[in-house]
Amino acid sequence: MPVQANMQFSSRKGTVRGLHLQVAPALEAKLVRCTRGAIFDVAVDLRPASPTFGAWCSTELTPENGRMLYVPEHCAHGFQCIEDNSEAMYLTSAFYAPDSCRGVRFDDPAIGIQWPLPVAAISKQDRGWPLLEDLPNRHCIETREPQ
Repeated sequence: MPVQANMQFSSRKGTVRGLHLQVAPALEAKLVRCTRGAIFDVAVDLRPASPTFGAWCSTELTPENGRMLYVPEHCAHGFQCIEDNSEAMYLTSAFYAPDSCRGVRFDDPAIGIQWPLPVAAISKQDRGWPLLEDLPNRHCIETREPQ
C-alpha cells in the first residue's frame, strides 16, 4: 500500500538522479512512472544475500508508453532524463526518512550502468555515494557510516 507520492522535475536532458534506497526501519519499495518527457529508469539489486547482488535492470519510461518500474525494498533506484523538462512520479511504501537514506555511486564500474547520455547534471550527494567495493561487506548498506 503506497503511503507517499513524490514528484521530481528536471529541466535538463542528461540529468541523473540516484542511486538511492531506504533501509530499516524505513525500508521502501517504489513504483515509478514518467509523467512528462522521458527517463531511463534503473533499479540495482542490493539485497545482501541475493545471487544477483549488484546487477541492474532498466527501462525507458514515457507518458506515451505508460510503463512503470517497480523497485523492491533493498534495491537502489535512479534515472537519467533523456528529454528536457522531464518529470517522474513515484509512489513509495514508506515515508521519506533521512536517517534511513543510503545510496551507491551512479558510475560505479562494478555495477556498470550504461547511461544513454553523457551526465549533464547530478547532485553533490549523488556524486558522493560510495562504490560497492568501498562497502566493508554487503550488509553495510544497512548501517549508516559516521559522516
